[in-house]
Amino acid sequence: MTKGKKRLIVFLSIIAFVLIFFPVFKYNWNLLREKSSEFFDSTFGDSGLFKQEKSKYEGPVEIVNQKIVQEESEIIDVVDKVSPAVVSVVVKTVSFDIFSGFSDVYESGIGTGFIVDPNGLIITNSHVVNDPSGEYSVVLKDGTTYSVDKIHLDNYSDIAILEITARNLPTVEFGDSDSLKVGQRAIAIGNALGRFDNTVTVGVISGMAREVQASSGFGQQKVYENVIQTDAALNPGNSGGPLLNSSGQVIGVNVATTLGAENIGFAIPANVVKPILASFVEKGKIVRPYLGVSYVMITEDIAESRNMPEGAYVSAVVQGSPAEKAGLKRGDIILQINDEEITGTNTLSKIINALEVGDKITLKIDRDGKEITVTAVLGEMPDNY
Repeated sequence: MTKGKKRLIVFLSIIAFVLIFFPVFKYNWNLLREKSSEFFDSTFGDSGLFKQEKSKYEGPVEIVNQKIVQEESEIIDVVDKVSPAVVSVVVKTVSFDIFSGFSDVYESGIGTGFIVDPNGLIITNSHVVNDPSGEYSVVLKDGTTYSVDKIHLDNYSDIAILEITARNLPTVEFGDSDSLKVGQRAIAIGNALGRFDNTVTVGVISGMAREVQASSGFGQQKVYENVIQTDAALNPGNSGGPLLNSSGQVIGVNVATTLGAENIGFAIPANVVKPILASFVEKGKIVRPYLGVSYVMITEDIAESRNMPEGAYVSAVVQGSPAEKAGLKRGDIILQINDEEITGTNTLSKIINALEVGDKITLKIDRDGKEITVTAVLGEMPDNY
């Protein structure tokens, strides 16, 4: 037999061996794997030591990251849209030393404002610009500075309108503060601490129709009604700045923060500001309807606990006011105005502010347990009220 034939026989023998025994080997190998798997599952299955599972967090992590990116994008869009219309309010004061005869000029950021008209109207708080000796200016985001020509104060609402000489300025858009819901996002932009202009903070609407008493730090006290509560961080210098919704609309004017508490700030609702601005644009000055009473709200809880009707308890009547002319007295409880009930969320001032000077109103009053009806004609609020 030749070497070639021998090699052919060996090669064919190998092929035959593989074809015969490989299926048997494969079957036994699969059987071994199956039996081994059953052994490990029965022995260690409950412990989970050798159990391999796909991470249950893999999917949700991607979704969360996508949500975060979307929320960040919305906030960035709001800031890009509104911040050019937000200004820092700066005051220049002169300090004179009577002993040396020298005077020093100090310039400091004291608050925030926002542009509401392209021809130079700016909203801020009246307590930001109520120093008659101060020389005020505003600084835009791009650093442009304008002197304030005129200041129009509404101390009752703590709103001021500033006039500057400018044209084609960026402006904000107002939203509807009456439609706000607790839990809705809130974004604040302001001149934090008078040094960090266009500071952005984000939170939610924490409460509505709050009543708070604020102090200016100089002993001046003021009660704010129906204000918005937010946990967006507000600092000194934020006063007068805008509180915004997710669409970049102004829903409030930041006014106060709470000392000794974290993440509790307040804003005057936009729907309080809009009629003030509309009146100014129409008449060239701030004109507010005026009844002429001081009052304390009797809320539903107080009414139930003290067996009193819910309404506005008249604590004082201004001499010569529409209220005095209508016969209102101290101790009266105003229940309704024009059939609109007065409640803890629908206060007397809120109803009056929605009316016009010269409007004739009908008041339902509780006087010593008896209901009576009187009429009054709203006057124009005095400047010193």
